[in-house]
This record gives sequence, C-alpha cells and structure tokens, in this order.
Amino acid sequence: QVQLVESGGGLVQAGGSTRLTCAASVPSNTSISAMGWYRQASGRSRELVAESLFDRTTNYLDAVEGRFFLSRDNAKDTVYLEMNSLQPEDTAVYYCHVKGTRGLYRILFESWGQGTQVTVSS
Repeated sequence: QVQLVESGGGLVQAGGSTRLTCAASVPSNTSISAMGWYRQASGRSRELVAESLFDRTTNYLDAVEGRFFLSRDNAKDTVYLEMNSLQPEDTAVYYCHVKGTRGLYRILFESWGQGTQVTVSS
C-alpha cells in the first residue's frame, strides 16, 4: 500500500506563490507510473493539475500552464508543485495522486492523499 504525505498550501494572496510537497512511501514490490496533483474546487469535479509520467514527461492543466511547475525526486519518491501567479480561481483542495503496479502480477493501483487546502485571496 502506497501512503502519501502532503504538506504545504494555506492562504496566499493573489499573485503570490506557494509550494506543495507530496512524499510517497513505496513498498519494494511497487512500480510508480505516474505521480502528481489534482484539485477540487467547491461545487466542481476533481481535475488534473499536473502529472509526472514514467517517461519523464509532465502534463499540465491548460489553466496552470506556465504558472505551475511540477518536479519529481525519484530517489525520495517525492513530487513538488511550485505554484506561481496564483489567482482566486486556483482556490481548491489539492490532492496528491499516484498510480502504478504492484506485486508479481503487476496489479494496477492508485492512491490519493488526504488533500490540502489552498486559498487564494483577492
């Protein structure tokens, strides 16, 4: 079972920056194929913000492209989401997400963090 520990977030003024960190505890029989962040604003569905894939490519939500930057430390199984030029519409609960395979038969799995609130004040 992959456990995710999130940190960062909080209250930020519009135009400001903050960073989210997600550290995964990965069992030895587990392979991670993607790791990143989703967000869910009040009354809206959860959406992908940024995701790092096994081939080292990174996908971004169009609305955050050029403002948010995802980096990954494979040695520590940790991802960092640097969030810049924050706007009130970025206000949401941000969830760390990981998916991959585990065990001899490579069973697919995905895990979610508990979520961390980011509130951008205007």
